[in-house]
Amino acid sequence: MPTYAYACKDCGHDFEIVQSFSDSSLTACPECGGSLRKKFNSVGVVFKGSGFYRTDSRGSSGTSTVPSAPAASTPAPAAAAAGSGN
Repeated sequence: MPTYAYACKDCGHDFEIVQSFSDSSLTACPECGGSLRKKFNSVGVVFKGSGFYRTDSRGSSGTSTVPSAPAASTPAPAAAAAGSGN
């Protein structure tokens, strides 16, 4: 079950509580009875297992399926020489 953090708008009391997803949010502060707001924190991401490595996308023979050097985006010199008419 997830843990939710709340803060009172009136007295500033901060606390955490374990609630089910189906439970409704708390609305009253347990200290002063004032109105509560739910605090949102960054999500902690945990990757479990062997992980993802550079070699995961390679073929079974150990050779890369991706070219090691980027392809040139300029036209080939042969194409330029064929159009010169010499």
